[in-house]
Amino acid sequence: MSVAVLERDQQHIPRTLPTSPVKNSNGGGRPPLHSGDRLTRLEFERRYEANPDMKAELMEGVVVVSSPVHVRVHGLPHSVVMTWLGAFWAATPGVVVSDNTTLRLDRENVLQPDACLWIESSGRAWIDRADYLAGAPELVVEIAASSAAHDLHDKLRVYRRNGVQEYLVLAAYEQEVHWFNWQTGEDRVITPDVDGILRSQLFPGLWLDPARFWQVDVAGLLAVLQQGLAGRESQQIKSAG
Repeated sequence: MSVAVLERDQQHIPRTLPTSPVKNSNGGGRPPLHSGDRLTRLEFERRYEANPDMKAELMEGVVVVSSPVHVRVHGLPHSVVMTWLGAFWAATPGVVVSDNTTLRLDRENVLQPDACLWIESSGRAWIDRADYLAGAPELVVEIAASSAAHDLHDKLRVYRRNGVQEYLVLAAYEQEVHWFNWQTGEDRVITPDVDGILRSQLFPGLWLDPARFWQVDVAGLLAVLQQGLAGRESQQIKSAG
């Protein structure tokens, strides 16, 4: 290459870096979120609102951008969970279920659980002025790709620290169910009864059959739930203080 050609090409190289972020598709001026970014909750929410087409969470002050969602690993299990919780909701006055709702936990954690179930009268969780869920819902449910996912590590610690009382994680690859109860402040694991059924210690009648869940036997899963609901007449739902 001649010196003349090299000098001509160099004229097109910018001499300074841009002083403002590239605008995103909706015309905002804030940069997109990237996994590993360290942000305050305020800045995270500003960037999230400027980039509404992506799903991201803020966990311990660090941004986590979600990967594409697969059918068998997440889509189907999620649908089954929502059907199960929806049936419980329909039969249980005073509780509320939300699906994929942004949850403001504290200054460094803005998560988006797959499902939440909370007791309206307890005051532990509420819908804030921005239409987000705030506080600590009594039950949080996450669909995890595997037991190595942060749902069973970092997220678990965040939920426990912020006062969530029961935490249900369904690990798809291993087809495992992990149900934690922290009502007393201690780490307790809900284990299956002699029939293989998991029973919430906080919500009477909320029974889960793991085998039917992983078989995507929705009718069978709901039949077990109905058994739980039928036997709870003398039990009351009561959130721990």
